[in-house]
Amino acid sequence: MTTTTTPTGNLQAIDHIVLLLLENRSFDQMLGFLYTAAGNVSPSGAPFAGLTGQESNLDQDGNPVVVSQATSSTPNLYYLPGADPGEGYIATSSQLFGNSTPSRQPNNSGFVTDYASTLAWETKDPGWSVLPGTGPSDIMVMYTPATVPVLSGLARGFAVCDQWFCSVPTETMPNRAFACSATSQGHMDDKTRTFTSPSIFGLLSKHGVSWTIYGYDSPPLTRMTFTDITNEDESHFALFADFKAAAAQGTLPAFSFLEPSWESTGNSQHPNYDVALGEQLIYDVYNALRTGPAWAGTLLVVAYDEHGGCYDHVAPPSGATPPDDNAGEYGFDFTRFGVRVPAVLVSPLISAGTVFRAAPDGAPLDHTSVLKTVETRWGLPALTARDAAAPSLAAALTLSTPRTDDPLAGVSVPVADGPNPSADLPSHLLQVHAELVSRLPVPGSPHTPPPMVNSADFTAFIRSRTSAWQQARAGKPAQVHQGQTA
Repeated sequence: MTTTTTPTGNLQAIDHIVLLLLENRSFDQMLGFLYTAAGNVSPSGAPFAGLTGQESNLDQDGNPVVVSQATSSTPNLYYLPGADPGEGYIATSSQLFGNSTPSRQPNNSGFVTDYASTLAWETKDPGWSVLPGTGPSDIMVMYTPATVPVLSGLARGFAVCDQWFCSVPTETMPNRAFACSATSQGHMDDKTRTFTSPSIFGLLSKHGVSWTIYGYDSPPLTRMTFTDITNEDESHFALFADFKAAAAQGTLPAFSFLEPSWESTGNSQHPNYDVALGEQLIYDVYNALRTGPAWAGTLLVVAYDEHGGCYDHVAPPSGATPPDDNAGEYGFDFTRFGVRVPAVLVSPLISAGTVFRAAPDGAPLDHTSVLKTVETRWGLPALTARDAAAPSLAAALTLSTPRTDDPLAGVSVPVADGPNPSADLPSHLLQVHAELVSRLPVPGSPHTPPPMVNSADFTAFIRSRTSAWQQARAGKPAQVHQGQTA
């Protein structure tokens, strides 16, 4: 079935909303071939805006590069596209408009040429990993249901959102800001900063509704990003092991926000990190919820913060509602959405084979649709004009009796072959996190981080500094990290 957001659905039967927000993949790259073999129609008869296999971009010599399917024999399968594509506002504009000036309706024609430009400078910089043999055409290689069976299995088994766009046409931190507070306060880049706008977490606290942010195996970055929650009680911040325990005990909060591991060897699926590890994370989240006592009243949203420079053939729409009066960097006015990203809705109250979209006469789904859903479920006011105008996800919940089947029964989680090409390089978000925790007021500790070289150094500093700050807040002697940890 194709379901739109006009009906209210069975949202009041949901007691727990869980958001897993992964990194930097486009819809086409992860789910574009989901229903291609069936003529882009789901088993329930719903039309699906997927790939036909004929979509293309011109390369720098004017030759067409057609999309292709990754297979088990594709070199470096789970490290595609072999390098980190451009993802900022300028790069995204180049990908969407074929140049860096957004002066007309986007036609998504510049992905190959922009990737060529990115590879030209990344191959000369030892701070970036580029797999041998990587070329501009690799940006047009897409995963298939066989290569990402967990994400695809959930998309087929529950609901896939084939018209979900990231909130702004740029990189990670502005889009994560929209996902948590429905604004980036005018910011359009990934520089280290905090956001002073009210967040969904602060709003929930104000109205007495429970919430927790879960880091994967380190304290959550999101806590340090939004000033209205940094000093919240420690009970609101935990690790993935705590999430699994709470799911097993039926004690999850009303809203759970899950971060992946930010390390280059982690499971965020950021290019060119291990996509298979992200498949394992998605499976672990789903399995923890499905086998817990609160499954019947749970909605899991699996989404990606932005496209990360990866190809998508659907032009993002304009007509977005500016969230506030903040002037945008690069002269951006916040009236355009970003590139389409993967989004899957999972609940036993959702019919298998659902293709879920917003009503055609309103705004499309974007990250603030999760905020709208949380606000609608617990009777909260909107944070900004953007989430006020956003459609909710409620109408996907069409069933009154929870399903008991498991669409992932028999699915094997894939495992990558070969070494991680980025293993020795700390990720940008890990560096941002270290910079933010270095500013925490820890008595007797300098604000300048010690020299750090690899992911392990950054992770050790983040854990140690955060722990020392927590101990100082609790009135205990602070144990301050003084150097590198191998």
